[in-house]
Amino acid sequence: MTVTVAVDTTGADLGPAEVAEGAKLAAARADVRIVLFGPEAELRAVVDGVPGVEVVDAPLSIAKAPDPALAVRQHPEASIVRAIRSVSAGDADTFVVAGATGPALAAGLMHVRRAKGIHRPALALPLPTLGDPVTLVDVGANVEARPDHLVQFGFMGAALARTVLGVPRPRVALLSNGEEPTKGTSDVVEVHRLLGERLADHPHIEWVGNVEGNDVASGAADVVVTDGFTGNVTLKVMEGVSQAVVTGVRQAATSNPVAMLGGLLLKPSLNRFKASIDPEASGGAYLLGLKSLGVVPHGRFSREGFARAIVLAAQGHDGRVTDLIHADLEAVGALRRPPASAVAAGDRDRPSE
Repeated sequence: MTVTVAVDTTGADLGPAEVAEGAKLAAARADVRIVLFGPEAELRAVVDGVPGVEVVDAPLSIAKAPDPALAVRQHPEASIVRAIRSVSAGDADTFVVAGATGPALAAGLMHVRRAKGIHRPALALPLPTLGDPVTLVDVGANVEARPDHLVQFGFMGAALARTVLGVPRPRVALLSNGEEPTKGTSDVVEVHRLLGERLADHPHIEWVGNVEGNDVASGAADVVVTDGFTGNVTLKVMEGVSQAVVTGVRQAATSNPVAMLGGLLLKPSLNRFKASIDPEASGGAYLLGLKSLGVVPHGRFSREGFARAIVLAAQGHDGRVTDLIHADLEAVGALRRPPASAVAAGDRDRPSE
């Protein structure tokens, strides 16, 4: 069955037309129906007549709103709200939101809602490395997180790695300041214990213990778990270092005539290196833990990045990533339990046998 992807176009740095160009590419590459939400005239100028791509006129953007939750409540006609609401209404299967993490999380929680048994949604980002991508989760949805939240994040990242990235048995690790189980804060030590217990002898996930910051991109694990504050700082440091390396190589290769000659010889290899660390290849960050999958590409992405996001969102839905998360968490007893008061009220409401 064809997957329908709702796409908010108004948060892209290069404008809605660039997202529309990405939709054209995605429609040509996959069996997917795409519904674009944004300024109708601008979008139709790109995709009018393109099979599998539709347009809904929704020009209002709240991508840069200082209070995302308030903006979502006050502007139900905003493009991002309408796109995500189409998923909750059953008109779309999954959503892609250009460069608006805060509003995406707020609208997702308000309209799509958390999946059953999930404490909190999390943002998982496959980091581009010289080898296979490493999924870092959480990268910003939860500044603070309890140990049971982090345990769920580990299963979320593993499900994404299996369904979208094609890793048959993801290796899950916990980010800490040392490899020993006793390293880190008391919460990190507790998460280490809980994940070790939950993943012992798991048929589809391997627990590898703690990793330090210098091992995040080394290939020591396929999924690295942390809270949203630490994850976001780690991500920004890695992005800054990667950009500095690319800039430094470019400057060195153009510093004098001899260097420029060497740069010409190295250009094919340098282009392959640049492609291997291209953040657009991953499609963006994946919003996990809602009833439906969402993808949040970076606002600065080009059409290639948006095309990738749309295709992978459809692939994640086809792979039933949300069902896989629930099944794995249920199997190890890590789903959120309703409060005792709610259980008691349910017992009172149940007719006697």
